[in-house]
Amino acid sequence: MRCSLSSKGVQDWTGHVLVVGLLQDQSATALEARFPGLGAALEQQQFKGKPADQLLINRLGGDGPQRLVVLGLGPANGFNLEGVRSAAARAAKAATGQTGSLGLQLSWDGLEPTAAAAAAAEAARLALYADQRFRKAPEPRRQPDALELIGLPEAATTGLDAVAANCAGVELARELVAAPPNVVTPAALAKTAAELSRNYDLELSVLEQADCEARGMGAFLCVSQGSDLDPKLIHLIYHPEGEVKRRVALVGKGLTFDSGGYNLKVGGAQIDMMKFDMGGSAAVLGAMRSIAERKPTGVEVHMIVASCENMINGSAVHPGDIVTAADGTTIEINNTDAEGRLTLADALLYACEQKPDAVVDLATLTGACVVALGDEIAGLWSNNDGLATALQQAADAGGEGLWRMPLRASYKEGLKSKLADFKNTGPRPGGSITAALFLEHFVGEGIAWAHIDIAGTVWTDKGRGLDPAGATGYGVRTLANWICNLA
Repeated sequence: MRCSLSSKGVQDWTGHVLVVGLLQDQSATALEARFPGLGAALEQQQFKGKPADQLLINRLGGDGPQRLVVLGLGPANGFNLEGVRSAAARAAKAATGQTGSLGLQLSWDGLEPTAAAAAAAEAARLALYADQRFRKAPEPRRQPDALELIGLPEAATTGLDAVAANCAGVELARELVAAPPNVVTPAALAKTAAELSRNYDLELSVLEQADCEARGMGAFLCVSQGSDLDPKLIHLIYHPEGEVKRRVALVGKGLTFDSGGYNLKVGGAQIDMMKFDMGGSAAVLGAMRSIAERKPTGVEVHMIVASCENMINGSAVHPGDIVTAADGTTIEINNTDAEGRLTLADALLYACEQKPDAVVDLATLTGACVVALGDEIAGLWSNNDGLATALQQAADAGGEGLWRMPLRASYKEGLKSKLADFKNTGPRPGGSITAALFLEHFVGEGIAWAHIDIAGTVWTDKGRGLDPAGATGYGVRTLANWICNLA
């Protein structure tokens, strides 16, 4: 979808679908002048401008729009960027069935224009996403191919600069997460990284099982023991033009299927959905896609994914086994279904070998985080206030819910093992905190680090806001915005 600002107002805009937002109890007099009878139609529907209110009129005739949609925006004092995203997503969905251009006018007053333009454009494009790759005969879809924002100042154009790159990254992440585990395998993730490398001149290294064994990555490799598929450690690098002033690493959990191992997922554990356990790797691959197109200066970006399956066979890791990470740390496995942190341990150690200023990992790590924050907000743990604040600001700008959680050092006592240095899980209370503390152990001294638990936000069964039902692509916009802000 092409995005631009319109030089015309509502009175003389001549595209195909016009969507206008009205605040609660706002008069429609200006619209009535162009569309006689609209006021009566609004009154008949008891349209008050509440967020759930919507009026759609087709076949207007003449040279103007063929469809008019009036959306309620809610009270003026509560309309913000989140309201812009919601309204733009609703507008895009209301325009389906029509091709051509979609004109959108909302209540822009009081909003920063460039941020409002970005929010509206990203929401409209992402709301129209549909994945039909696995259907025998994809359903034909008629939808707008251009979005024109009406009523914003010309300076807001810069807000559209990153929209295409960010959305392309989100769409890549959605495709990876949604694909079944017989399609997205560790080798397929490595192939995706290779395609990004070729298309965007990124540097790629893929460590095979023997390479990982030589590095002593016992924590990562133990998880893959029960699978017939070879593990892959994927390392993708974005090199900026000119001097490198900062170096950062993005680490994504890459479990392409998680059976739980011998602690098999049963009951309500959604084993059939464990294809999305590589949502962290999808997010960092999608972010690299966006970053490579946006080309931030002065920032070198390393992406690391330790990818494998967690399966069961005669060689699979046992509950009670003790394994050794690449730094010599020994780990007693008291739960084979807490496998993501084992793969991330060696991935974080490898990331820190690149001597980054900051490391951020994303993982569908704990059900405890979902219990705490639900499915719209990811949890954030960090050892650095500046990094945490920067990530929060980047998430807010991208419309991705993020909440900082406590990293209480005393909880690490729950990870102590009688035999090894650590157990891989602690007590049930505070499970997302002890998981973060486990990961922190494998971050080099003096390196700013943040962990984002996306277990709840990676998928939506019914759809929400700009996310259709299915994979959300969560994390791409936060990471891309954060890194580009460093430039």
